[in-house]
Amino acid sequence: METTKVVLGNVRGEIQLFSNDTKAGKMDISVMGNKLTVYHTEVSEEYAGKGFAKILLDKLVSYARENDLKIVPLCPYVHAQFKRNPELYNDVWLKEE
Repeated sequence: METTKVVLGNVRGEIQLFSNDTKAGKMDISVMGNKLTVYHTEVSEEYAGKGFAKILLDKLVSYARENDLKIVPLCPYVHAQFKRNPELYNDVWLKEE
């Protein structure tokens, strides 16, 4: 069974994904003010192709919505998902002008 949790230090942290108590993936993030910046998404090789990056993305977006944050998608995966599906993410996507 997959579980996720957000682990934040002072500013930097990560969203962690566990599969049967084994860390399967993570997103490197930071929160400053009302901005949540996502830098990198990583899923362990043995879990590749199982939709785990999408699980992490869903947790990222839920966390942003729950905490009134706007996401700065520096991570190529997250940015690509936002561009492909703007209707799903416009409310949390901080587009740099």
